[in-house]
Amino acid sequence: MFSTITFSGHVEFSPEFKPRGPISHVLFDFDGTLSLVRQGWPEVMLPMFTEMIPIIEGETREALEKMLMDDIMRLNGKQTIYQMIQFAQRVVERGGQAQEPIWYKNEYLRRLDARIQTRIDGLCNATIKPDELLVHGARELLENLTARGLTLYLASGTDEPYVKREAQLLDVDRYFGPHIYGAKDDYKAFSKKMVIDRILKEHDISGACLLSFGDGYVEIENTKQIGGLAIAVASDEAHNGSGRMDEWKRTRLLGVGADVVIPDFRDAIALMDGILTN
Repeated sequence: MFSTITFSGHVEFSPEFKPRGPISHVLFDFDGTLSLVRQGWPEVMLPMFTEMIPIIEGETREALEKMLMDDIMRLNGKQTIYQMIQFAQRVVERGGQAQEPIWYKNEYLRRLDARIQTRIDGLCNATIKPDELLVHGARELLENLTARGLTLYLASGTDEPYVKREAQLLDVDRYFGPHIYGAKDDYKAFSKKMVIDRILKEHDISGACLLSFGDGYVEIENTKQIGGLAIAVASDEAHNGSGRMDEWKRTRLLGVGADVVIPDFRDAIALMDGILTN
């Protein structure tokens, strides 16, 4: 089906891949999939957790960091509070006195805000161009999908006010209109599954009509559960445009059912040509 399409970079198809048509709605994750404003967030969360967790006698730092990073990335794509709930549980398991998860979340956001403030300032004062903080090729894809008449949705585990503000600073909010969703103070009132269920119900479509792009477990799993087509963006966030896949993302997203894996969006329009014409 793609025999006449040439890709300039690496596009990996799962053995079970087949187009799901007709695609009418497209769901995007935000951080790491489209936006690089928060690039490096694990490098804030992991040291904070390592600093605050009780150490077990004989435990190596390497083993501790691996456990914590597995927790962090397994919950990547869900609301940030879930990573904090998991961390609080780890503290208790080790005999420590845990803070409330919201305390950990607020402290993490304080540290992350300090890390990304220069990026926010640069976007605000135009010393940084929006496309510099978008995953390579993202705007071209958003323009292409909009021109095809598809309806685009954005759903993020980051708090909704931040998502909307950063989407506006990156000049991508216009592609999504009112369909930008993020974490709520009442964390049980939002999930990506809720957004997907809403898309299907409001537009009276089957899961086969939904295409999703994401770099986390959640959006890939949720899309596959309803029979949609899931494209994993194994973005090399620290070296945007390198064309290399993040191997951690690639392996784990294929493991939860991704149909296709790409390193960025350099081949996304060609990929859409193949998917949407079948």
